[in-house]
Amino acid sequence: MRLIDRYFYKPLWWQKILIFLLLPISYFYCLCAYLKRKLSTKLDFGIPIISVGNLVVGGSGKTPFIIQIANAFPDRKIAIISRGYKRKSKGLVIVSNQGTIQCSPQESGDEPYLIAQSVKHATVIVCKNRKQAILQAKEMRNEIVFLDDGFRFNFKKLNIVLKPKLQPYYPFCLPSGMYREWKHLDQEADLVIQEGEDYVREVSVKNATKRMLLVTAIASPSRLEEFLPDVVGKIYYPDHATFQTKELQEKIQQYNATSLLITSKDYVKLKDTGFELSLLELQLRIKDSVLQTIATYIQGELSNESPTL
Repeated sequence: MRLIDRYFYKPLWWQKILIFLLLPISYFYCLCAYLKRKLSTKLDFGIPIISVGNLVVGGSGKTPFIIQIANAFPDRKIAIISRGYKRKSKGLVIVSNQGTIQCSPQESGDEPYLIAQSVKHATVIVCKNRKQAILQAKEMRNEIVFLDDGFRFNFKKLNIVLKPKLQPYYPFCLPSGMYREWKHLDQEADLVIQEGEDYVREVSVKNATKRMLLVTAIASPSRLEEFLPDVVGKIYYPDHATFQTKELQEKIQQYNATSLLITSKDYVKLKDTGFELSLLELQLRIKDSVLQTIATYIQGELSNESPTL
């Protein structure tokens, strides 16, 4: 386990001391995040917005969850909006327009590009300014917006919060813990979706080989452990990291690997490198009642008159 993962999930004795020394900063951070959301003016864009977020930093399955629920509406004109974290572009970028991809993974960020590939009828937009992105989605005559990581925005929306199976050791906010706001604030969500109860992960390996080397740049890679086949080694990079071809070639030789075992998120950055790739394919099985709640909300919003901002 990486040192940073230990800090949040299984802290060593000296890390526990650091965690408690940082608590004043943690409480101040939490208070600022809470007040920023609560004191902002609530905006109604006159379009159904489905926000999929979490209260912890890092992987909770937001991307595969959005892919799954967006694909449940194949006959609707939908937009999916993300910040596009660690992308090499600025401002608003249209990643795909009704399924036609218009930029590279470097310009979009790895997760939005994966979404664009996986939801073939969607328009995918990346922008740090979510208000600007939603207005762009409306201008492009989309009927529904799926908002990645939208809990902290004071918009009229269906607020879904995902709770991953793997929970942090302490219920503290950054930097003493992994929470962005106080843990109990998930009670303000319309739907709290618990992994293992409301959705489960199903993983299969595509193009498996005899000596697979796990290489991944996802948040909280320890959550892959229960799904892993036998591998000759595990190499974890920081979330959204860019892979260096020469370094990976050296690792393949070091471990005498026959392929790199990667996630779908890593695949968008490695598919053109020429390496032999084995793919951990992830799908979510979501409860029908959750999908029905989302569909009911959308239908109700579409039947209302759209206000003008």
